[in-house]
Amino acid sequence: MMRRLAIASVLLAAGGCATQDQAQKKPQGPTTKEERMRITNQPPFDLAVCQSKPLALPQPVNQGVLVGAMLSIRPEVMECLVDPKSRGEADTTRVIVKTTVNDQGGTHAVSGENLTPEGTTCVQNVVNARVPITALPKGAQPVESESSFIHEATNSPSVKFGINPGSDFSGNVRLAQSSWCECYAGFGEKTAPILKANVELAKGSATATNITFDPTGTPEGDQLAACLQAKMMAVPAQLDVDQLKFPYRFVHFNSRATTPAADLPPELRFFQLELERNQRSADAAVAFGARANAAEAYDAIVTRYQKTKDWKLVDELKAKCKALVDSAQGWVNAIDSQLKVDQATLALAQELKAKDPAWAEVETKTQVVIGNTEQDLNNAQKRLAADQGACPKERK
Repeated sequence: MMRRLAIASVLLAAGGCATQDQAQKKPQGPTTKEERMRITNQPPFDLAVCQSKPLALPQPVNQGVLVGAMLSIRPEVMECLVDPKSRGEADTTRVIVKTTVNDQGGTHAVSGENLTPEGTTCVQNVVNARVPITALPKGAQPVESESSFIHEATNSPSVKFGINPGSDFSGNVRLAQSSWCECYAGFGEKTAPILKANVELAKGSATATNITFDPTGTPEGDQLAACLQAKMMAVPAQLDVDQLKFPYRFVHFNSRATTPAADLPPELRFFQLELERNQRSADAAVAFGARANAAEAYDAIVTRYQKTKDWKLVDELKAKCKALVDSAQGWVNAIDSQLKVDQATLALAQELKAKDPAWAEVETKTQVVIGNTEQDLNNAQKRLAADQGACPKERK
């Protein structure tokens, strides 16, 4: 299962997309006694959701900046779609965000397939809060950008109610996690440990009767467990049998992590790296947009100088060109960071292939991704060299 999900994940990075048939597929409910008894609704939680704040974007915004901004907010958009109230009956939900910016201001228009009014409102609130729009300079050409997000109920983090009481309690816990961010305050740029809670429900009790956590082995992990335990004790529960005991497994990712997730099992580390790659791709797109802005500003001052030959513009020429070179270097650095994540993903796929040859397909797809990133890096480095060569030279 992990390998199939990994292949799908890498295919997305390589340019794959969901098909129309997949979008029309409806999830199947539990059909056997074992499925009805199995405790579900314990998908991973991305700690990046707890780091939401308005993005400080290069101005004026352009397509590169907007594409990067939308990639950056993917954790929050996907969190909206965990809730079944946000999705219709189909397995696949597609969210489309169309952004339009002009010299009067800008708007984000959210639409989609299999997206409910509640889902639309949730995504709209995320986009408006995270990607504030500033009007373009007077007379500037309007900028438009369209981004899409794909959620598959069978593969993406999802909650589905009505399976059994334990799963319903688990679903309530999972949906509440995004409001428990104070528990995760110490994990800004790293992943939180996997935790196991032991839950006891009883007939007639509106909440759990007892919840304990297995020891984590670290003060940091035990502190997180204590915080989550207190939160879980307030989650509503309903049981129609005398007693139910089951484990709840907290799996944590962090899209914005900057330190290796060494504590995660290799299969989960793979998906952690995929989330990190999405953020590095976002950084690269924004950096590309910033360099485009700097190039436009430098070209404008060069044109002024060529028309007037005004020596007083020389200092501004130098300053604008330095800004251009700095932005090009930032673009190179962003792609290089993305490449490092790609290389770590390949190394991990090869590690997993040594244990299970079926991971060879993931290895091959990751090599394709690396080739694409290396080409992007090469192009950015050439652009940096050209920008450096374009700057005015000091006469000695």
